Amino acid sequence: MKLRLQLGCKRLADYKSEPPMMSKQIVRVLALLTVLSLLTGSVLISGRAAPAGSQESAIATGTARRAAIVATTAAVLEETSRLRQLSILRPVKSGAQSRSEIEGMIVKNLDDESTPAEMHATEVVLKSFGLAPMDFKYRPFLIKLLTEQVAGYYDPKAQQFYLADWIELEGQKPVMAHELTHALQDQHFNLRRFEKWPKGDSDAELAAHALIEGDATLAMTLYMAKNPLVALAFIRSLGSAGTSSEQFKQAPRAIRESLLFPYEEGSAWATQVYRRGGWNLVSKAFSKLPQSSEQILHVEKYFSYEAPLVLTLPDLKGILGPNWKRIDSDVNGEWGYYLILDEFLNDPIESKRASAGWAGDRFAIYEGSRQSEIFVAQLTAWDSDNDAKEFFDAYSKRTLNRYPSAKATDQTSTTEQGERREWQTSEGGAVMELRGSRVLILEGLPQKTDMNGVLRTIWKQG
Repeated sequence: MKLRLQLGCKRLADYKSEPPMMSKQIVRVLALLTVLSLLTGSVLISGRAAPAGSQESAIATGTARRAAIVATTAAVLEETSRLRQLSILRPVKSGAQSRSEIEGMIVKNLDDESTPAEMHATEVVLKSFGLAPMDFKYRPFLIKLLTEQVAGYYDPKAQQFYLADWIELEGQKPVMAHELTHALQDQHFNLRRFEKWPKGDSDAELAAHALIEGDATLAMTLYMAKNPLVALAFIRSLGSAGTSSEQFKQAPRAIRESLLFPYEEGSAWATQVYRRGGWNLVSKAFSKLPQSSEQILHVEKYFSYEAPLVLTLPDLKGILGPNWKRIDSDVNGEWGYYLILDEFLNDPIESKRASAGWAGDRFAIYEGSRQSEIFVAQLTAWDSDNDAKEFFDAYSKRTLNRYPSAKATDQTSTTEQGERREWQTSEGGAVMELRGSRVLILEGLPQKTDMNGVLRTIWKQG
């Protein structure tokens, strides 16, 4: 994540086998140019609004522009293939699309890949963890963000690369190298196998996307190192493009940082893997996938293949009552808990320290008869009792910051099993229990619900 562009110390052309360091700003912009890959395999976006008349001018050039895109795609693909050390198994089709065509593709993919219930569940998850305001509308916001930003994409289904018909080619060659690395990945490792990820383990899915995007970002970095004039054209285009869009800036922090994670953290991870074993080891990672965001954040845990613990939660509907239903169950992972903590601690060092040592988790979201009724149960496991205690204390502090009017219904109590803390908040009861290396958290507990019954049921199964 903390990459630096050291142009003052070393010219881009001087880099040989060692990948150059890239500034966090450049990586962030790259992420803005290629983010939202979960929808199409990989998407190239641009925050630059087309100048008045530019789209019409691009369309007017029609055939010539499309021919230039085809020729540039072939040239960049050939060079990227050499740099990434993946042979071209078949040509990559390419072409240009208008903004309206790209918008139509994005909306269709969104509708095809996510049901209304899934979109609603995602919105509720963001709100239940305090990561988005209660009036936030996830699906309309996402459509606006996509409509504003998307300017091209590689489609693994059609095995074709499309560039927007208003994009200047020279400044976009590094991004094309990134996207065409995805085409090479697809030819050798089959990216379509990632399209239907098993439900309930988003953290492992995020890790897989960090591999895919980190690999492509590293390849693009080497492409820029080999083509310094193209790299400078790309950097100049960033300075004049206004790449931070209004929609992106307005997005809740958790959405922004989660979209950037595969690029920032993924590129740092891929660079470390590359330094250890070259492109061969990066390629092997597509067979031995990283299993968690923890393995991306701490590459040594990938090399030792420290697998996360698989935790389960019982269905609590029988205790909560017939008006409640479970709408989602998933894994937050180390990265998710960093975001959840720091949203309210506002101390990245403390939040990272408290979320490190993660060993596994499982959360479940329940919705009552009214949409304002949300109950969250979380069971977490940690590498040691000390790690669990550190997280327990940090989450307690986060709870008090999230609910300023929260009242402790019982002082911290120590039992034979461990430690418990309870609060009554504006959104229902909140309870935390620490037992050895595990922490159980309940938030939004309905007033008449048997709290001890919920705790016993979860601990018995978990």
